[in-house]
Amino acid sequence: MEHHVRTRCGSVSVIVYGDQDKPALITYPDLALNYMSCFQGLFFCPEAASLLLHNFCVYHISPPGHELGAAQICPSTSSYSADDLADQILEVLNFFRLGAVMCMGVTAGAYILTLFAIKYRERVLGLILVSPLCKAPSWTEWFYNKVMSNLLYFYGMCGLLKEILLQRYFSKEVRGNAEVPESDIVQACRRLLDERYGSNVMRFLQAINRRPDLTSGLKRLRCRTLIFVGDSSPFHSEALYMTSKLDRRFSALVEVQACGSMVTEEQPHAMLIPMEYFFMRYGLYRPCPLSDSPRSPLSPSCISPELLSPESMGLKLKPIKTRVSLEV
Repeated sequence: MEHHVRTRCGSVSVIVYGDQDKPALITYPDLALNYMSCFQGLFFCPEAASLLLHNFCVYHISPPGHELGAAQICPSTSSYSADDLADQILEVLNFFRLGAVMCMGVTAGAYILTLFAIKYRERVLGLILVSPLCKAPSWTEWFYNKVMSNLLYFYGMCGLLKEILLQRYFSKEVRGNAEVPESDIVQACRRLLDERYGSNVMRFLQAINRRPDLTSGLKRLRCRTLIFVGDSSPFHSEALYMTSKLDRRFSALVEVQACGSMVTEEQPHAMLIPMEYFFMRYGLYRPCPLSDSPRSPLSPSCISPELLSPESMGLKLKPIKTRVSLEV
């Protein structure tokens, strides 16, 4: 069910899946995306969908003007900052009368949720961050963002801009080349990008390009943090930097080989086992009695030996590297 929540920064779309009596899981997508283009791979993966929907009620929050069928935001509407977007999440939680929630975000969305967790620590149970950002933009990222802003301003969601965004999201293995066609997930994402108004995307991009550095606030986080990043992601070094600044007693890094930034779309199976252990630490994991999947829940045949250590059983999550194939 879709809800439109009025906030100080305008109306925001929230798609709610599941029983609202269950614990809440909040999602926030990357630039130019919404829940359909950023999280459908994860939620269409039967094992992951069983894990998440059996244990949580999911609240998919879209950045302003990024929801399916979104109208163009009026040009006279005031611009917003990353802080405004974090405050908007608080208004959404208050609208649904939610207490502390689990959060899952991708890249720019991961930054917004991290900022939210720093500002409102009592409202966040845990963070699941995919290819996250935490520093202010580097000169290289700032330059790329300015190029994208100019393209959005003059040409809207043009072909060149879509190519830049697809390189941001996906590894070259799924983007294809002259000999190999691009994968279905890239084609689907390309079609969904066609629905975005350039001016709406530019507002979110400008907010992210003006973002402050969160490094000093990371040590103050009270919640546990699970970070996924593809080793082909342009934000791989950002994720490693963020991991190094978090309290190692309460954080873990999963590097996914042959994968870009959107692990949720490109290799959602790689997220399954680490998320199961992560939720077990909170007492939120309940095996689904209807699942007959050989991979779920916690099938011994597919658990890496390093995940069976006492630390991984909940005392301390440890960094791992993983390669997941569809044949597993």
